Amino acid sequence: MRHLFLVSSLATICVTAFAADPLIDLARKHASPDAIAAAISANLKEADLAKGSAVTSEGGDIFFATKAAGQPRLFIDEKPGPAMTKAGGFYYALASVETGRTHNFNYEVEGKAFGGKTDVPAWPPDAYSQAGVPQGQLTEKLVHTSKIYPGMQSNYWIYTAAGYRAGTAAALMVWQDGEVNVDRAAPSHTLNVIDDLTYKKQIPVMVHVFVSPGTMGGKAMRSIEYDTVDDTYPRFLRDEILADVGAKYSIRKDAYSRGIIGESSGAICAFNAAWQQPDQFSRVISRIGSFTSIQWKPNQLDGGQSYPNKIRKEPKRNIRVWLQDGSEDLENEHGSWPLQNVQMANSLKRGNYDFHLSFGNGTHTRAGGQVEAPAELIWLWRGYDPAKTEQTYEMDPEEQAKPLWRIRSFNR
Repeated sequence: MRHLFLVSSLATICVTAFAADPLIDLARKHASPDAIAAAISANLKEADLAKGSAVTSEGGDIFFATKAAGQPRLFIDEKPGPAMTKAGGFYYALASVETGRTHNFNYEVEGKAFGGKTDVPAWPPDAYSQAGVPQGQLTEKLVHTSKIYPGMQSNYWIYTAAGYRAGTAAALMVWQDGEVNVDRAAPSHTLNVIDDLTYKKQIPVMVHVFVSPGTMGGKAMRSIEYDTVDDTYPRFLRDEILADVGAKYSIRKDAYSRGIIGESSGAICAFNAAWQQPDQFSRVISRIGSFTSIQWKPNQLDGGQSYPNKIRKEPKRNIRVWLQDGSEDLENEHGSWPLQNVQMANSLKRGNYDFHLSFGNGTHTRAGGQVEAPAELIWLWRGYDPAKTEQTYEMDPEEQAKPLWRIRSFNR
Protein backbone atom coordinates (compact mmCIF):
# COMPACT_ATOMS: atom_id res chain seq x y z
CA MET A 1 0.00 0.00 0.00
CA ARG A 2 1.36 3.38 -0.96
CA HIS A 3 0.80 6.60 0.95
CA LEU A 4 -2.85 7.39 1.63
CA PHE A 5 -2.43 10.88 2.99
CA LEU A 6 -0.64 14.11 2.32
CA VAL A 7 -0.29 15.69 5.73
CA SER A 8 2.13 17.91 7.60
CA SER A 9 4.24 16.84 10.58
CA LEU A 10 6.68 18.21 13.13
CA ALA A 11 10.15 16.71 13.52
CA THR A 12 13.33 17.72 15.25
CA ILE A 13 16.25 18.56 12.96
CA CYS A 14 19.70 17.70 14.27
CA VAL A 15 23.07 18.54 12.79
CA THR A 16 25.11 16.51 15.26
CA ALA A 17 27.12 13.73 13.60
CA PHE A 18 27.73 10.29 15.10
CA ALA A 19 30.45 7.88 14.01
CA ALA A 20 30.31 4.96 16.44
CA ASP A 21 29.03 2.57 13.76
CA PRO A 22 32.01 1.03 11.88
CA LEU A 23 30.34 1.14 8.46
CA ILE A 24 29.29 4.76 8.89
CA ASP A 25 32.76 5.64 10.15
CA LEU A 26 34.46 4.03 7.13
CA ALA A 27 32.08 5.67 4.65
CA ARG A 28 32.58 9.11 6.19
CA LYS A 29 36.35 8.64 5.97
CA HIS A 30 36.06 7.58 2.31
CA ALA A 31 37.82 4.29 3.04
CA SER A 32 38.91 2.05 0.17
CA PRO A 33 36.29 -0.13 -1.58
CA ASP A 34 38.07 -3.25 -0.30
CA ALA A 35 37.89 -2.04 3.32
CA ILE A 36 34.22 -1.16 3.00
CA ALA A 37 33.38 -4.45 1.30
CA ALA A 38 35.08 -6.37 4.12
CA ALA A 39 33.21 -4.33 6.73
CA ILE A 40 29.88 -4.92 4.97
CA SER A 41 30.50 -8.68 5.01
CA ALA A 42 31.44 -8.58 8.69
CA ASN A 43 28.62 -6.35 9.94
CA LEU A 44 25.55 -6.97 7.79
CA LYS A 45 23.59 -10.18 7.25
CA GLU A 46 23.98 -11.93 3.92
CA ALA A 47 20.22 -12.53 3.65
CA ASP A 48 19.45 -8.82 4.21
CA LEU A 49 22.05 -7.79 1.64
CA ALA A 50 20.55 -10.18 -0.92
CA LYS A 51 16.98 -8.98 -0.46
CA GLY A 52 17.92 -5.28 -0.30
CA SER A 53 16.94 -4.56 3.30
CA ALA A 54 20.38 -4.19 4.93
CA VAL A 55 20.80 -0.88 6.73
CA THR A 56 22.48 0.59 9.79
CA SER A 57 22.08 4.01 11.33
CA GLU A 58 23.62 6.32 13.91
CA GLY A 59 21.97 9.64 14.59
CA GLY A 60 21.19 11.27 11.26
CA ASP A 61 23.55 9.07 9.24
CA ILE A 62 22.18 5.96 7.53
CA PHE A 63 24.38 3.42 5.72
CA PHE A 64 22.70 1.41 2.95
CA ALA A 65 24.22 -1.68 1.35
CA THR A 66 22.94 -4.34 -1.02
CA LYS A 67 23.74 -6.94 -3.61
CA ALA A 68 22.06 -6.33 -6.94
CA ALA A 69 22.17 -7.56 -10.53
CA GLY A 70 22.87 -4.03 -11.75
CA GLN A 71 23.48 -0.51 -10.51
CA PRO A 72 20.73 0.24 -7.96
CA ARG A 73 19.08 3.62 -7.51
CA LEU A 74 18.30 4.48 -3.90
CA PHE A 75 15.07 6.20 -2.87
CA ILE A 76 14.56 7.54 0.67
CA ASP A 77 11.00 8.48 1.60
CA GLU A 78 10.16 8.21 -2.11
CA LYS A 79 12.78 10.78 -3.10
CA PRO A 80 16.09 10.03 -4.88
CA GLY A 81 18.93 9.34 -2.47
CA PRO A 82 22.68 9.58 -3.04
CA ALA A 83 24.30 7.54 -5.79
CA MET A 84 25.35 4.02 -4.82
CA THR A 85 29.07 3.16 -4.94
CA LYS A 86 30.38 -0.29 -5.87
CA ALA A 87 32.61 -2.07 -3.34
CA GLY A 88 33.51 -5.66 -4.16
CA GLY A 89 30.25 -7.53 -4.70
CA PHE A 90 28.20 -4.84 -3.00
CA TYR A 91 26.74 -1.40 -3.61
CA TYR A 92 26.59 1.10 -0.76
CA ALA A 93 25.67 4.69 0.08
CA LEU A 94 25.76 6.95 3.11
CA ALA A 95 22.95 9.46 3.53
CA SER A 96 22.29 12.20 6.07
CA VAL A 97 18.63 12.45 7.03
CA GLU A 98 16.37 14.35 9.38
CA THR A 99 16.52 13.03 12.93
CA GLY A 100 13.64 12.59 15.34
CA ARG A 101 11.61 10.51 12.87
CA THR A 102 11.69 7.25 10.92
CA HIS A 103 12.48 6.84 7.23
CA ASN A 104 11.52 4.36 4.52
CA PHE A 105 13.74 3.34 1.62
CA ASN A 106 13.77 1.14 -1.46
CA TYR A 107 15.86 0.54 -4.58
CA GLU A 108 15.20 0.50 -8.28
CA VAL A 109 17.29 -1.83 -10.45
CA GLU A 110 16.93 -1.73 -14.22
CA GLY A 111 13.62 0.06 -13.86
CA LYS A 112 12.14 -2.42 -11.38
CA ALA A 113 11.47 -1.92 -7.67
CA PHE A 114 13.80 -3.92 -5.42
CA GLY A 115 14.22 -4.40 -1.69
CA GLY A 116 13.70 -1.71 0.89
CA LYS A 117 12.61 -1.29 4.48
CA THR A 118 10.20 0.85 6.45
CA ASP A 119 10.55 2.64 9.79
CA VAL A 120 14.32 3.09 9.97
CA PRO A 121 14.84 5.35 13.00
CA ALA A 122 17.11 8.38 12.90
CA TRP A 123 17.67 8.99 16.60
CA PRO A 124 18.21 12.55 17.86
CA PRO A 125 21.08 13.33 20.27
CA ASP A 126 18.84 13.12 23.35
CA ALA A 127 18.20 9.45 22.64
CA TYR A 128 21.85 8.69 23.46
CA SER A 129 23.56 8.65 26.83
CA GLN A 130 25.53 11.89 27.13
CA ALA A 131 28.80 12.41 29.02
CA GLY A 132 28.29 14.28 32.27
CA VAL A 133 24.54 13.68 32.42
CA PRO A 134 23.52 11.96 35.68
CA GLN A 135 21.31 8.90 35.40
CA GLY A 136 18.20 8.23 37.43
CA GLN A 137 17.49 5.21 39.60
CA LEU A 138 15.44 2.23 38.42
CA THR A 139 13.87 -0.16 40.92
CA GLU A 140 13.83 -3.90 40.48
CA LYS A 141 10.70 -5.40 38.95
CA LEU A 142 7.74 -5.03 41.31
CA VAL A 143 4.65 -7.26 41.17
CA HIS A 144 1.15 -6.07 42.01
CA THR A 145 -1.91 -8.28 42.57
CA SER A 146 -5.11 -6.44 41.72
CA LYS A 147 -8.50 -6.32 43.39
CA ILE A 148 -10.16 -4.26 40.67
CA TYR A 149 -9.16 -6.96 38.18
CA PRO A 150 -9.51 -9.78 40.73
CA GLY A 151 -6.27 -11.73 41.00
CA MET A 152 -4.56 -10.06 38.02
CA GLN A 153 -0.80 -9.76 38.44
CA SER A 154 1.07 -6.87 36.86
CA ASN A 155 4.76 -6.04 36.74
CA TYR A 156 5.90 -2.47 37.18
CA TRP A 157 9.09 -0.47 37.70
CA ILE A 158 9.72 2.98 39.16
CA TYR A 159 12.36 5.31 37.75
CA THR A 160 13.27 8.38 39.75
CA ALA A 161 15.00 10.96 37.59
CA ALA A 162 18.25 12.49 38.81
CA GLY A 163 17.39 15.33 41.16
CA TYR A 164 14.49 13.55 42.83
CA ARG A 165 14.47 14.10 46.58
CA ALA A 166 12.37 12.11 49.02
CA GLY A 167 9.96 14.42 50.76
CA THR A 168 9.71 16.81 47.81
CA ALA A 169 6.69 15.93 45.70
CA ALA A 170 7.70 15.36 42.07
CA ALA A 171 5.74 15.37 38.84
CA LEU A 172 4.62 11.99 37.51
CA MET A 173 4.70 10.18 34.18
CA VAL A 174 2.99 6.80 33.69
CA TRP A 175 4.16 4.60 30.80
CA GLN A 176 2.02 1.73 29.45
CA ASP A 177 3.76 -1.46 28.22
CA GLY A 178 6.41 -0.53 30.75
CA GLU A 179 8.67 -3.48 30.04
CA VAL A 180 9.78 -2.02 26.68
CA ASN A 181 11.18 1.09 28.37
CA VAL A 182 13.24 -0.14 31.32
CA ASP A 183 16.28 -1.60 29.56
CA ARG A 184 18.73 1.19 28.75
CA ALA A 185 20.28 -0.90 25.98
CA ALA A 186 16.93 -1.72 24.36
CA PRO A 187 15.61 0.03 21.22
CA SER A 188 13.29 2.44 23.06
CA HIS A 189 16.11 4.73 24.35
CA THR A 190 13.57 5.91 26.95
CA LEU A 191 15.86 6.18 29.98
CA ASN A 192 18.45 8.16 28.02
CA VAL A 193 15.78 10.60 26.85
CA ILE A 194 14.50 11.09 30.39
CA ASP A 195 18.02 11.68 31.72
CA ASP A 196 19.02 14.13 29.00
CA LEU A 197 15.84 16.21 29.05
CA THR A 198 15.73 16.33 32.84
CA TYR A 199 19.37 17.47 32.97
CA LYS A 200 18.64 20.25 30.47
CA LYS A 201 15.51 21.21 32.45
CA GLN A 202 13.34 20.69 29.40
CA ILE A 203 11.08 18.44 31.47
CA PRO A 204 10.65 18.53 35.25
CA VAL A 205 12.25 16.09 37.67
CA MET A 206 9.74 13.25 37.65
CA VAL A 207 8.87 9.89 39.07
CA HIS A 208 8.30 7.62 36.06
CA VAL A 209 6.14 4.52 36.54
CA PHE A 210 6.49 1.79 33.90
CA VAL A 211 3.47 -0.54 34.09
CA SER A 212 3.18 -3.76 32.10
CA PRO A 213 -0.11 -5.39 31.11
CA GLY A 214 -1.24 -8.02 33.59
CA THR A 215 -2.19 -11.67 33.43
CA MET A 216 -5.12 -13.32 35.17
CA GLY A 217 -5.41 -17.07 35.38
CA GLY A 218 -2.86 -17.40 32.61
CA LYS A 219 -4.83 -15.05 30.36
CA ALA A 220 -3.16 -11.96 28.88
CA MET A 221 -5.20 -8.93 29.96
CA ARG A 222 -3.60 -6.27 27.76
CA SER A 223 -6.51 -5.64 25.41
CA ILE A 224 -9.11 -5.82 28.17
CA GLU A 225 -7.16 -3.30 30.24
CA TYR A 226 -6.09 -1.03 27.42
CA ASP A 227 -8.81 -1.09 24.74
CA THR A 228 -11.86 -0.96 27.00
CA VAL A 229 -13.51 2.46 27.01
CA ASP A 230 -14.60 2.87 30.64
CA ASP A 231 -13.04 3.88 33.95
CA THR A 232 -11.82 0.45 35.10
CA TYR A 233 -8.17 0.82 34.14
CA PRO A 234 -7.98 4.46 35.28
CA ARG A 235 -9.29 3.33 38.69
CA PHE A 236 -6.73 0.51 38.71
CA LEU A 237 -3.98 3.07 38.18
CA ARG A 238 -5.31 5.56 40.72
CA ASP A 239 -6.44 3.22 43.49
CA GLU A 240 -3.86 0.46 43.20
CA ILE A 241 -0.63 1.12 41.28
CA LEU A 242 -0.25 4.82 42.06
CA ALA A 243 -1.48 4.30 45.63
CA ASP A 244 1.40 1.83 46.07
CA VAL A 245 3.87 4.21 44.42
CA GLY A 246 2.65 7.15 46.49
CA ALA A 247 3.19 5.22 49.71
CA LYS A 248 6.92 4.96 48.92
CA TYR A 249 7.68 8.01 46.80
CA SER A 250 6.73 11.68 46.95
CA ILE A 251 4.53 12.38 43.91
CA ARG A 252 2.29 15.29 42.98
CA LYS A 253 -1.44 14.64 43.13
CA ASP A 254 -2.58 17.51 40.86
CA ALA A 255 -3.44 16.58 37.25
CA TYR A 256 -1.35 19.53 36.06
CA SER A 257 1.73 17.62 37.22
CA ARG A 258 0.77 14.23 35.83
CA GLY A 259 1.28 12.79 32.34
CA ILE A 260 0.56 9.43 30.75
CA ILE A 261 1.88 7.79 27.58
CA GLY A 262 1.30 4.65 25.55
CA GLU A 263 1.61 2.98 22.16
CA SER A 264 -1.08 1.26 20.09
CA SER A 265 -3.62 -0.14 22.58
CA GLY A 266 -1.50 1.47 25.29
CA ALA A 267 -2.09 4.81 23.56
CA ILE A 268 -5.87 4.68 23.68
CA CYS A 269 -5.42 3.47 27.25
CA ALA A 270 -3.44 6.63 28.06
CA PHE A 271 -6.02 8.87 26.40
CA ASN A 272 -8.88 7.01 28.09
CA ALA A 273 -7.28 7.47 31.51
CA ALA A 274 -7.10 11.24 31.06
CA TRP A 275 -10.56 11.42 29.49
CA GLN A 276 -12.18 9.41 32.27
CA GLN A 277 -10.19 11.08 35.05
CA PRO A 278 -8.99 14.54 34.01
CA ASP A 279 -8.46 15.22 37.72
CA GLN A 280 -5.66 12.62 37.65
CA PHE A 281 -3.94 13.20 34.28
CA SER A 282 -3.87 16.28 32.06
CA ARG A 283 -0.97 15.44 29.73
CA VAL A 284 -1.20 12.63 27.16
CA ILE A 285 1.12 11.15 24.53
CA SER A 286 -0.60 8.73 22.15
CA ARG A 287 1.61 6.81 19.71
CA ILE A 288 -0.04 4.83 16.86
CA GLY A 289 -3.21 4.97 18.94
CA SER A 290 -5.77 2.19 18.51
CA PHE A 291 -8.85 4.40 18.38
CA THR A 292 -10.72 1.49 16.85
CA SER A 293 -13.38 -1.07 17.79
CA ILE A 294 -11.13 -3.73 19.37
CA GLN A 295 -13.20 -4.08 22.57
CA TRP A 296 -16.45 -2.65 21.20
CA LYS A 297 -19.50 -4.77 21.95
CA PRO A 298 -22.68 -3.47 20.26
CA ASN A 299 -25.28 -2.27 22.79
CA GLN A 300 -23.00 -3.37 25.64
CA LEU A 301 -19.64 -1.59 25.65
CA ASP A 302 -18.33 1.51 23.92
CA GLY A 303 -15.26 1.25 21.69
CA GLY A 304 -12.27 3.35 20.82
CA GLN A 305 -13.76 4.20 17.43
CA SER A 306 -16.20 6.46 19.29
CA TYR A 307 -13.58 8.80 20.70
CA PRO A 308 -13.50 11.29 17.79
CA ASN A 309 -17.26 11.75 18.23
CA LYS A 310 -17.08 11.78 22.02
CA ILE A 311 -14.56 14.63 21.82
CA ARG A 312 -16.97 16.61 19.64
CA LYS A 313 -20.12 15.87 21.65
CA GLU A 314 -19.12 15.51 25.30
CA PRO A 315 -18.01 18.28 27.69
CA LYS A 316 -14.48 19.47 27.08
CA ARG A 317 -11.72 18.04 29.25
CA ASN A 318 -8.75 20.16 30.31
CA ILE A 319 -6.10 17.95 28.71
CA ARG A 320 -3.10 18.44 26.42
CA VAL A 321 -2.61 15.69 23.79
CA TRP A 322 0.20 14.68 21.42
CA LEU A 323 -0.88 12.19 18.74
CA GLN A 324 1.56 10.25 16.54
CA ASP A 325 0.76 7.96 13.62
CA GLY A 326 1.77 7.09 10.06
CA SER A 327 0.02 6.66 6.73
CA GLU A 328 0.98 2.98 6.53
CA ASP A 329 -0.54 2.03 9.90
CA LEU A 330 -3.04 -0.80 10.27
CA GLU A 331 -6.27 -1.31 8.38
CA ASN A 332 -8.20 -4.39 9.57
CA GLU A 333 -11.52 -5.64 10.90
CA HIS A 334 -11.30 -3.27 13.87
CA GLY A 335 -10.93 -0.13 11.80
CA SER A 336 -8.41 2.21 10.21
CA TRP A 337 -5.63 3.48 12.48
CA PRO A 338 -4.54 6.34 10.17
CA LEU A 339 -8.09 7.55 9.51
CA GLN A 340 -9.00 7.41 13.18
CA ASN A 341 -5.92 9.35 14.27
CA VAL A 342 -6.66 12.06 11.70
CA GLN A 343 -10.24 12.09 12.99
CA MET A 344 -8.95 12.44 16.54
CA ALA A 345 -6.81 15.40 15.50
CA ASN A 346 -9.64 17.17 13.73
CA SER A 347 -12.01 16.57 16.64
CA LEU A 348 -9.46 17.97 19.09
CA LYS A 349 -8.86 20.93 16.79
CA ARG A 350 -12.57 21.70 16.48
CA GLY A 351 -12.83 21.52 20.25
CA ASN A 352 -9.98 24.02 20.66
CA TYR A 353 -7.87 21.50 22.55
CA ASP A 354 -4.15 21.95 23.05
CA PHE A 355 -3.00 19.14 20.75
CA HIS A 356 -0.44 18.17 18.16
CA LEU A 357 -0.56 15.46 15.47
CA SER A 358 2.75 14.11 14.22
CA PHE A 359 1.87 12.21 11.05
CA GLY A 360 4.49 10.52 8.88
CA ASN A 361 4.81 7.57 6.51
CA GLY A 362 5.36 4.87 9.14
CA THR A 363 3.67 1.54 9.81
CA HIS A 364 2.32 0.13 13.09
CA THR A 365 5.63 0.23 14.91
CA ARG A 366 6.86 1.55 18.24
CA ALA A 367 9.84 3.18 16.52
CA GLY A 368 7.82 6.05 15.07
CA GLY A 369 6.87 7.37 18.49
CA GLN A 370 10.02 6.38 20.34
CA VAL A 371 12.32 8.23 17.95
CA GLU A 372 10.42 11.48 18.48
CA ALA A 373 10.26 11.08 22.28
CA PRO A 374 12.35 14.21 23.02
CA ALA A 375 10.03 16.39 20.89
CA GLU A 376 6.96 14.78 22.44
CA LEU A 377 8.04 15.23 26.04
CA ILE A 378 9.34 18.77 25.58
CA TRP A 379 6.06 19.78 23.94
CA LEU A 380 3.95 18.00 26.57
CA TRP A 381 5.70 19.65 29.53
CA ARG A 382 6.36 23.05 27.99
CA GLY A 383 5.70 25.92 30.38
CA TYR A 384 5.45 23.66 33.41
CA ASP A 385 5.75 25.61 36.65
CA PRO A 386 6.14 23.54 39.84
CA ALA A 387 4.70 26.44 41.84
CA LYS A 388 1.34 25.94 40.10
CA THR A 389 -1.23 23.18 40.52
CA GLU A 390 -3.42 23.97 37.54
CA GLN A 391 -3.50 25.53 34.10
CA THR A 392 -6.24 25.95 31.56
CA TYR A 393 -4.76 24.55 28.36
CA GLU A 394 -5.26 26.51 25.17
CA MET A 395 -4.40 25.59 21.62
CA ASP A 396 -0.98 26.79 20.56
CA PRO A 397 -1.28 29.85 18.25
CA GLU A 398 0.80 28.08 15.58
CA GLU A 399 -1.68 25.20 15.52
CA GLN A 400 -4.60 27.61 15.70
CA ALA A 401 -3.50 29.16 12.41
CA LYS A 402 -3.41 25.82 10.58
CA PRO A 403 -6.38 24.29 8.72
CA LEU A 404 -8.07 21.02 9.55
CA TRP A 405 -6.30 17.92 8.28
CA ARG A 406 -7.37 16.70 4.85
CA ILE A 407 -6.87 13.46 2.93
CA ARG A 408 -5.59 12.99 -0.61
CA SER A 409 -5.40 9.63 -2.34
CA PHE A 410 -2.00 8.57 -3.66
CA ASN A 411 -2.46 4.85 -4.23
CA ARG A 412 -5.34 4.98 -6.73
